[in-house]
Amino acid sequence: MKKIKFVSIETLLELKENNEPFVLVEALGEKSYNDGHIPGAVHVQPDKVAERAPQVLKKSDRIIVYCAGYGCHASTNVTRELLTLGYKNVADFKGGKKAWVDAGLGLEK
Repeated sequence: MKKIKFVSIETLLELKENNEPFVLVEALGEKSYNDGHIPGAVHVQPDKVAERAPQVLKKSDRIIVYCAGYGCHASTNVTRELLTLGYKNVADFKGGKKAWVDAGLGLEK
């Protein structure tokens, strides 16, 4: 089994601040994504990873996956599935949308 890497909100903010290239993936249902997501995030539903990932991700991308928060396991499951599909540089932002909002940062629709 592949090891899952986790990133903190500070790491995510550092990447954004320094304009580092990465793709942010929301691993929640469509309604949740449409209700508001971290700015710039693409949507990959947990039950459609194999079909959706090739449409929005390249195997060479640095990918950070998030979901609702620490109690949600969708981001870890999607991270694991992407690694299995051959994506190499994938990490899980466990704090998710809740940590982002709790830090006073906005969502986009």
